Amino acid sequence: QVQLVESGGGLVQAGGSLRLSCAASGNIFSINVMNWYRQAPGKQRELVATITSGGSTNYADSVRGRFTISRDNAKNTVYLQMNSLKPEDTAVYYCNVLGGTSRAFSSWGQGTQITVSS
Repeated sequence: QVQLVESGGGLVQAGGSLRLSCAASGNIFSINVMNWYRQAPGKQRELVATITSGGSTNYADSVRGRFTISRDNAKNTVYLQMNSLKPEDTAVYYCNVLGGTSRAFSSWGQGTQITVSS
């Protein structure tokens, strides 16, 4: 019911910055929470950042102070601004939304590769 399209991935040097975007379409009116996850080779998927419909945010300890999650409700889009990137940030990043009025749902984006070179 909700489709997510991610953009902004790519290759960047350590210390650089990137901004990821995730645009939602479909039945977007019941979205409550938007998240960014990442998964590096040989590691489990990790929750990086989350933002609620009220604007409350939370971050993994590994990215706090460097990454910022935000949302533009008018554009149905969530962003992840990534600054001071480190090689250990290299992973596939996934957008995820949670919501529901009469029933709960979870939708995932296709993933976008972030590679940070040393």
